Amino acid sequence: MNNKTVIKRHGLMRLIFTLRHTFNGLKWMSKHEAAFRQELMLFSLLGLYLWLQTIPLSDKLLLAASLLFVLFAELINTAVEVVVDRIGTEHHELSGLAKDIASASVFIAMLICAAIWWALLWA
Repeated sequence: MNNKTVIKRHGLMRLIFTLRHTFNGLKWMSKHEAAFRQELMLFSLLGLYLWLQTIPLSDKLLLAASLLFVLFAELINTAVEVVVDRIGTEHHELSGLAKDIASASVFIAMLICAAIWWALLWA
């Protein structure tokens, strides 16, 4: 059994350690999750496209937020998958359902993103 002592940090040290964990999570996702890498590449290309457009800043921010929402959903999807796999890799109906629902959240995020881009740029 691992008897690590949990240290509660406050103030600036808490922020520093939180950012370290955030960076570790993003680094892991970039290394191990192809879907995240693909979405990150799409985000980069569309972000560059946004930078070059002469549209209101509020529209640019909304479009960028919709892209970040897809990345957010992918992070949550992968977190669910990792936790389910941590519990057990044998097939279980509820484990499969949890993964399917998490995957559906990514799909819904993509639909929302596409709808926002369509409404602001092409409607």
